[in-house]
Amino acid sequence: MKPIVNIYNRQRKFSVSGDLKSLVECCCEAALECEGFDDLATVDVTFVSNRKIREYNRQYRNIDRATDVLSFPLGGEYFEADPDTGAALLGDIVISLERAAEQAEEYGHSFEREVGFLTVHSMLHLLGYDHIDEAEGDVMRAREKKILKKIGLTRD
Repeated sequence: MKPIVNIYNRQRKFSVSGDLKSLVECCCEAALECEGFDDLATVDVTFVSNRKIREYNRQYRNIDRATDVLSFPLGGEYFEADPDTGAALLGDIVISLERAAEQAEEYGHSFEREVGFLTVHSMLHLLGYDHIDEAEGDVMRAREKKILKKIGLTRD
């Protein structure tokens, strides 16, 4: 089932095209499908600047530096339903497009691939995955790789 993906652009440095929005929606849908999440779901994705994500990182994680993506899960094992749509409320994803562009250049792949990776990574956080220790990180990376391969966003 296609998720409801609300996309907000709160930065001015990068254009947010219809193709980029479609990519984010596709990544959210693929993550849910690969994880066997069959219920209607909703997620909010917000694009911000490095300055703004640094503020959020400082406010919510006590880390005073910019990061690439932040995830704010609303559930875990159980998700509340939106009273208007009945969709499971998964949470919020905040992506710094500045940092995504920097990392795309650093890793030698496209901006779109980086935004796709960050979206999938964050979706897995919303679904309860983490990478606090090495074993959890290995599981999460394997899931990311599988989802990205499914939608053709490999690192090759």
